[in-house]
Amino acid sequence: MSARDIYLSFFMFTVNLHPDDPRYTEVIVRHMEKLRSFGYAGFDMPVFPNGTGDPQGDVIRYEKLREALDTAGLADMGLTTNVATTPAYNPTSLSAEEREAALVYLKSRVDITAALRGTIMAGPVLFPYNVFPTLDGKPLWSDALQDWLRPRYRIAQPLFEELGAYAAEKGVQVAIEPVDHWETPAPNMVRDVLDFLVGVPGPHIGVCVDSSHVVLGSSGPEAYRRDIEDAADQRRLHYVQVSPPDRGQVADSWIPWREFLEPVLPVYDGPLLIEIFNAIPEFHESLRLTRRKFWIPVDDQPVPGVPSAYDVAEDAIQKLRTELAPLEGR
Repeated sequence: MSARDIYLSFFMFTVNLHPDDPRYTEVIVRHMEKLRSFGYAGFDMPVFPNGTGDPQGDVIRYEKLREALDTAGLADMGLTTNVATTPAYNPTSLSAEEREAALVYLKSRVDITAALRGTIMAGPVLFPYNVFPTLDGKPLWSDALQDWLRPRYRIAQPLFEELGAYAAEKGVQVAIEPVDHWETPAPNMVRDVLDFLVGVPGPHIGVCVDSSHVVLGSSGPEAYRRDIEDAADQRRLHYVQVSPPDRGQVADSWIPWREFLEPVLPVYDGPLLIEIFNAIPEFHESLRLTRRKFWIPVDDQPVPGVPSAYDVAEDAIQKLRTELAPLEGR
């Protein structure tokens, strides 16, 4: 067994934890208890806006969720959070008022992470996820897109400097996740994030590295090695996620295991997150999912010929352990 903690993303089941609903908390507990039996040491929890315009009001809801998990005997489970920015909370907006709203929102997500006793908040928190810019109704690509991005990267740097100082006080590291160009316009590569962070002093804002996005959107294995070395030297390698390019089953997937893990393992001692996006309705359009849903025990009827979410999760952790063993000298 691997000594390294392995977490699972709750995107296998939901994008909304319904922290005010005791009945759904029972569902979360049921999933966690089953997944803990496979060897998972923790979970990545999606935290999205509540739509009320008061992001700080969410904090108490997640405090109560953590208390409920502890009461259910899950106090030993580590938690991280997955956060995305939106057009309503856009750190790259040219409007100072809108950037201030984004800062309030991101600080509240740091507070939620701390309330869950987490130390890592990761996700596409720089540009709004899955929102592609247009000019005169036409989408921007290539040189035009890069020219459009440049001033917005620059204007967001002071906001993230302030966010980093706040996160440091809360004991939370913020990991900006570069997401491939199929899903979002920027940042797409680890180097994009590192270039942005040149203007953000302090190491509490860093980078989240995901195997899916590395395969789909990076320059190649040599560039990846250099990026990991630079991120580690700057103490900015904050989270590492294992996910196939199709965001589905890990056990048999196009993950370049050695090329991805070998540069990371000597310089990163945090949890490895297995991130699988089940084909739940919330992901159909944004990820253009065509594969069948992994049916969820108790919630769904078994589907002949289709693995359950639990089967996929168990196979995934076993596969990751198998790939880790020779790289960690076991």
